[in-house]
Amino acid sequence: MPPSVVSYWQASRAPRYSVLFALPLLLLYEAMAAFLPTGHGPELRNGADVLLWDFFLTVAGRRYAPLVFGLTLIGFGVWLVGRDLRSARTPLQGRFFLGMAVESFVLALCFGSVVGTITAHLVQTAVRPAAAAAAWAMMAPSPVGGALASAPAATRVMLSLGAGLYEELLFRVILVSGIALIGRRLFGWRPWIAGTVAVCVSALTFAAFHYIGPYGDPLQLDSFVFRLLGGVAFSVLYVSRGFGITAWTHACYDLLVLVA
Repeated sequence: MPPSVVSYWQASRAPRYSVLFALPLLLLYEAMAAFLPTGHGPELRNGADVLLWDFFLTVAGRRYAPLVFGLTLIGFGVWLVGRDLRSARTPLQGRFFLGMAVESFVLALCFGSVVGTITAHLVQTAVRPAAAAAAWAMMAPSPVGGALASAPAATRVMLSLGAGLYEELLFRVILVSGIALIGRRLFGWRPWIAGTVAVCVSALTFAAFHYIGPYGDPLQLDSFVFRLLGGVAFSVLYVSRGFGITAWTHACYDLLVLVA
């Protein structure tokens, strides 16, 4: 493998690239969530965002929750990037960010077809064009009230960006990393065992997340298997390629489903 490819593969998953690459998702999502008109219905926000927000409301209260949430998210990101820059002692390369964008978009294009085909085989259904089209719709985020189908295009873009950012932050960064760390430090598991358990638990939680609450989707075998496999795929992608590429792959996939 050429040295330039090896260098890109290693650097692009490091925090100095991964976190900075995900930063536009945060800025775009929060800006659109703040300024898009909500009309007469409830405000639509990504479910993982709401879960994280509720946690900070419980801890810090309504008055201080926005400040604590923002400082925690941005402060931790700045700390990770700063530490990585000091360790690497090399300037950032713009071509790596371009490569990450291309890689994320290609992965998003492949995601639905690959996971949908595996799902069809596992649930013992024939792979037909209609089934493939249905599989592409299974991972779309479900907003409050099921209003996504009639929501404006800008709102659907906002929700897609939020899914890429906050679902990957919650289910991959927090859940996968947290479970793997607990498994290694507390139970003395080997890294591969801790990683496998973390990926499986995260994928199951990610799949179940879409069916919980009064506005959850109807539980169906094919959609559950698709989301379970999707959770595994995103977890493996996070472990191998980092948060930034995983978040943008998820966001691009949802954009293709909801907007295209």
